[in-house]
Amino acid sequence: MASKNGPPSGGWAMRIVIVCCGLGMMGCKTWTKLTTSQKTLEEQRKYGSTADQRIDEHAAEAKAAKAGSHADQAEFTRKMVEAMLAEHDPRVRCGILDVAAEFDTPSAASICRGALEDPDVRVRMAACTAWRKRGGSEAVELLASRYRTDTEIDVRLRALRELGQLGDKGAVPVLAKALEDSDPAVQYRAVGALKRVSGRDLGDDVNKWREWAADPDGSSAEWTIAEGFRQLF
Repeated sequence: MASKNGPPSGGWAMRIVIVCCGLGMMGCKTWTKLTTSQKTLEEQRKYGSTADQRIDEHAAEAKAAKAGSHADQAEFTRKMVEAMLAEHDPRVRCGILDVAAEFDTPSAASICRGALEDPDVRVRMAACTAWRKRGGSEAVELLASRYRTDTEIDVRLRALRELGQLGDKGAVPVLAKALEDSDPAVQYRAVGALKRVSGRDLGDDVNKWREWAADPDGSSAEWTIAEGFRQLF
C-alpha cells in the first residue's frame, strides 16, 4: 500500500479510472440522446408530421367535428377530401376512410366511393369496410361491384365478407353467383356471408347453398333469386 502522501495504489487507481470512464459513458449517452432528439425534430420540420401523427390528428379533428353542427361536419369532411387526395401514405388514407365512414355528408360519401378505386389494395379493403359501416342499398351495390371487378383476391373476399355483415337480402344474388366461382376461398366466403344474410345454417356444403339460393323460400318468398339477378344484370 502506498504511503499517505504517495500516489494511490494500483487498486485505487483502477477504481478512479473506472469511475471516470463511467461518467464519460453517461455523458456520451446523454449527448447521443440529445443529438437523436434534435435530429428527430429537424426531420419533422423538414418532412412534416409522421403517419401516426397525421392519423391521430384526423381522429381528434373528427371527434371535434362530431360534436359540432352539421355545417361543421360538412366543412370537416370537405377538408378530408383534400387530405385524402394529397396523402401519399396508404395507412393514413385508411385512417381517413375510417373517419369518413362515420359522417353522413356528400364529401364523406365521395371519399368512400373514391377509395374503392384506390391503387393500394389495403385502401380498397378498408373502403369495403367503410361501406359496410355506412350500410344501405348503395353499400350493397358498391360492394357487389367491387367483388365482381377487383383484380385482387383479398379485396374480393373482403367485399363478400362485408356484404354478409350488412345482413341485407339484396346481397343474395351476388353471393349466390359467388358460389359458382372456381376459387374455393371465394365459395367458402360466399357461404359464410349467406349464413349471415339468410339467418340459416346449412353447413359448409356449397351444393346445399346452391340449392337454397335457387329458391330461398319457395313459392311464398317475398323476393326470389331470379328477380335479384334481373335487377343486378
